[in-house]
Amino acid sequence: SLLQLLSNVLLWDGIVQEDTVRDLGLSKLLNRYLLLNLLNTPPGLDNIEKCNKVVACLPERWFQDLKSGSTLPELLNFCQHLLQ
Repeated sequence: SLLQLLSNVLLWDGIVQEDTVRDLGLSKLLNRYLLLNLLNTPPGLDNIEKCNKVVACLPERWFQDLKSGSTLPELLNFCQHLLQ
């Protein structure tokens, strides 16, 4: 249900100010609740599937101006989880 909520919040991108969507979707939902769930999910296909769903929710335009190998500051903890 957290993944669905994150997806719905991120759909507001372009309608509501980007800072507001990023704060609610990434800082609050992803980093506070969803990442905690992902960290407590045993490594395996279920965890990979959940991470893929999170990535699929993210608007592509947020990454257009980033340099190669960098990410949004709000996604640093999620990226570290993916690397592990």
